[in-house]
Amino acid sequence: MPSLTRTEAAERAALLTVRATDVALDLTTGDTEFHSTATIRFSATPGASTFVDVKPATLRSATLNGRVLDLAAFVDERLALTDLAAENELVVVADMLYSHEGEGLHRFVDPADGQVYLYGHSFMDAAPRWFACFDQPDLKSPYTFTVKAPEGWLVLGNQAATLESDGLWHLAETKPLSTYFVTLIAGPYHAVRSEHDGIPLGLYCRQSLAQYLDADAEELFTVTGQCFDEFHRLFDVRYPFGKYDQVFCPEFNAGAMENPGCVTFRDPMIFRGAVTDSERGQRAMVVAHEMAHMWFGDLVTMTWWDDLWLNESFADYLGHRVTADATRFHESWTAFAVRDKTFGYAADQRPSTHPISGEVPDAAAGLLNFDAISYAKGASVLRQLVATIGDEALLAGLKEHFARHAYGNAELRDFLDALSQASGRDLADWAKVWLTEANVNTLHPEITVADGVITAAAIRQTAADTHPVLRPHTLDVGLYAEHAEVVRVEIAGELTALPQLVGRPAPKVVLLNDGDLTYAKIRFDERSLAALPEVLPKLSSLNRAMVWGALFQAVRDGGLSAVGYADVVAGAVAAESEVTTLTELLRIARSHVVDVYCTAEERPAVLAKLAAAYRSLLADAEPASGRALAAFRGLIDVTTDVPQLRGWLDGLGVPAGLVVDVERGWQIRLRLAVLGALSGAELDVAAAADPSAHGQASADQCRSARPTPEAKQAAWEALMTDGGLSNYTVWSLAEGFWQPEQHELTAPYVARYFAELPAAGALRSFQVLEKLANLLYPRYAVDAETLRLTADLLGGPDLAPPVRRAVVDRSDDLRRALEARG
Repeated sequence: MPSLTRTEAAERAALLTVRATDVALDLTTGDTEFHSTATIRFSATPGASTFVDVKPATLRSATLNGRVLDLAAFVDERLALTDLAAENELVVVADMLYSHEGEGLHRFVDPADGQVYLYGHSFMDAAPRWFACFDQPDLKSPYTFTVKAPEGWLVLGNQAATLESDGLWHLAETKPLSTYFVTLIAGPYHAVRSEHDGIPLGLYCRQSLAQYLDADAEELFTVTGQCFDEFHRLFDVRYPFGKYDQVFCPEFNAGAMENPGCVTFRDPMIFRGAVTDSERGQRAMVVAHEMAHMWFGDLVTMTWWDDLWLNESFADYLGHRVTADATRFHESWTAFAVRDKTFGYAADQRPSTHPISGEVPDAAAGLLNFDAISYAKGASVLRQLVATIGDEALLAGLKEHFARHAYGNAELRDFLDALSQASGRDLADWAKVWLTEANVNTLHPEITVADGVITAAAIRQTAADTHPVLRPHTLDVGLYAEHAEVVRVEIAGELTALPQLVGRPAPKVVLLNDGDLTYAKIRFDERSLAALPEVLPKLSSLNRAMVWGALFQAVRDGGLSAVGYADVVAGAVAAESEVTTLTELLRIARSHVVDVYCTAEERPAVLAKLAAAYRSLLADAEPASGRALAAFRGLIDVTTDVPQLRGWLDGLGVPAGLVVDVERGWQIRLRLAVLGALSGAELDVAAAADPSAHGQASADQCRSARPTPEAKQAAWEALMTDGGLSNYTVWSLAEGFWQPEQHELTAPYVARYFAELPAAGALRSFQVLEKLANLLYPRYAVDAETLRLTADLLGGPDLAPPVRRAVVDRSDDLRRALEARG
């Protein structure tokens, strides 16, 4: 199917106004297909022609205003509609395939108990996989659903569902929705219900996870209520979509989806084992993020995908803000700085970088922009906007924006008009450099000290040669000695003098962007760098997170070796008191620095040094604390002590206060598998003991990670030839395949990736293929030959967009690692 272009969408929107859509589904017709009848009432320019989108297994019939349409007009998953009247009724009848890729109507059989669960995911271009529609964001419609489901099933949707008789459910009419927000939930879902401020609340999951959802229901309801109260306070616009269900779905592609009235989440967010407050805080942030979408995205929706940032940047900004301000997880911005923003900087420096708001020619290109730029960079730029115009002006602009465009669509210029009116400032120039130009600036302090005082101070701003754009920044400068001072400054251009710093006592450390108000990489002068180990523990948790992010950027930029970074981590990790930062720091140190930037000769010693540091951290941590759990998990990932790993798996020598629950058990098995210390028979026994979906996915990852030719060949053949695998199976096999300890064993598969993935990609949907291409890229084959093979592939014809994007990005990361090693 050709991807819908922006031109086609504009032409169709100029012709049509959708009045209402009614969808009738029969879910009792078998295990592979279901029956779908869509009735669409719409007005149009008389005599005009257009098309409706539908992706059926079998298109049964279509009638337009009582006229039977010739199905020969159905080409490339578009059914041509001609000679339209002023008012029209289109009825499209089709048999549809259940999905196993997280798109359309996804069908999942729980291996724990054999029960069947369905969920609808319409995002981007998946709605036509389960009902005919005009699939673009600016053709909104009210929806009603009639659903025939097996007896004993529960049915949910965007609006309240009523069981009428014999498994027949009716879903009330929705507010006008874009197609990609329409969802349906069906199956024997477990339910927990509550209410907050007049809003009916529901939590749902499959039966095999019921005990874990019940254990967390109070926390989830509390966070949900707190977020609602804060959004109502901020926006002065009540939640507009009636009930608020949150459904934890099996094999869900994304983290979550903001369907109005029925938000869907990936069900690993229901915790089966012990987790730190870092993970609980991240889940709370996702709840707040999706709730922010009820206003930004659902109430007011972008006209086209080039304004995706009006959805995701705002939801990311508000998700972190509301979590920090309204829930117990006050360190949300700290987590953002050390995790999200770090990868926003990385994405913004790759060849695939793009503006926050830019031209998107078609829907497929828009899908590729759901990345760390649209999320983390966009949220960071909104923090900078608040620092520039003030919070009061921002909130006034948002309220005006909602009032003007409720239940409709908007573009960048619409938002800027509302914001400019509220702030009294023309923001066109600000928006041009911040929203329509790509890449990131770097800020360098230039400080002169004499006789213990600052005699001259300035900030130098640089830009990449490929994107020579300098931006205005409002930021704080932190001066740290015996006492701390924070000074607000405004800079622009290449060099900005800071006379307000002159005459102040010379600090030990000058910290640019104190409090993380702007989006820019920061550097340290020599005095600050030398004093950083002493001062770092005294900084706020947010500033420490920002410094750790800056050090990781220095590794990527070739300014700090991986060995040097690991030395800093090993020396300073014991002083890091914030569990969120600690959790991310340990993960980044292993997965993103040591495994990629260390040479094969360096890596064993570095892992041993980290393992020793983590053992010491674990020994000093309070038993059963979040620090202890974070240290234990970090140690499992870096240790090579097979007897100790086996002892932990058997419950022997487990650190005080901790337990090897089902999740830690699989983490330990994965490490044993990588080290060649887990047999296939042992793995089969473990998989049989944990027949859950997560258990099966963990077992798949372990099978793929075992260092035997047979294990690698079996995983590779499944990935390249088996089109029936579910999305989670594909990703689990891919995630386990490459291991830095197994370089010689997997070396023959490096060339095979480039030779076989393009054709094998035809077996996968867009979103599954994008993640597969990223996970399966040979990221540990850090040599010139991998780059040569990459260049050859990119130079060839007809490469699927998600494969091209993944290969471009991963090869840039590999190039940086190769240069850093050199």
